[in-house]
Amino acid sequence: MLGSGYEVAGLRETGINGEIPEPYPTLEENALAKARYVHKRTGLNCFADDTGLEIIALGGAPGVFSARFAAEEGPFPNQESSYRANMKKVLRLMEGIPRREARFRTVIALILDGKEYFFEGQIKGTILEKPRGEGGFGYDPIFVPEGRNRSFAEMNLEEKNRISHRGEAFRKLQEFLTS
Repeated sequence: MLGSGYEVAGLRETGINGEIPEPYPTLEENALAKARYVHKRTGLNCFADDTGLEIIALGGAPGVFSARFAAEEGPFPNQESSYRANMKKVLRLMEGIPRREARFRTVIALILDGKEYFFEGQIKGTILEKPRGEGGFGYDPIFVPEGRNRSFAEMNLEEKNRISHRGEAFRKLQEFLTS
């Protein structure tokens, strides 16, 4: 998503294995904690992100707990079953609720030459009553972006990235890096 001109290494390539803790109540704090974790261990310029689905009728939940919203219903054999359980929990909690407004937010924390920066992207939409589509991951089958009639899971990756919260945050990061 950053385009050419950058050498990007994943965690395994830098010798970091396993999960990085996300103990904080905000996306900003978790993204920065992950970036600091990697920076401290590698000394490299780095970025990390955190993303959450925030549903108005649920008081902003699942929010920072989006990836582990149904954790108490696990353990799950794989990430796909965890995604399905998270979606089912949201749909169960939203049963009978007519106001279904939500938004996805992504916050990227960048550590560049020892300085810390943030880039945010968000997209508003609604939560469907039933999943639609086969693509994407996480909550994509139950989220329809504002002004669209298809869920993220019904879009191809290029279309989703063009309008998504993560795509917007990465475009802001890329603009910053090229300026």
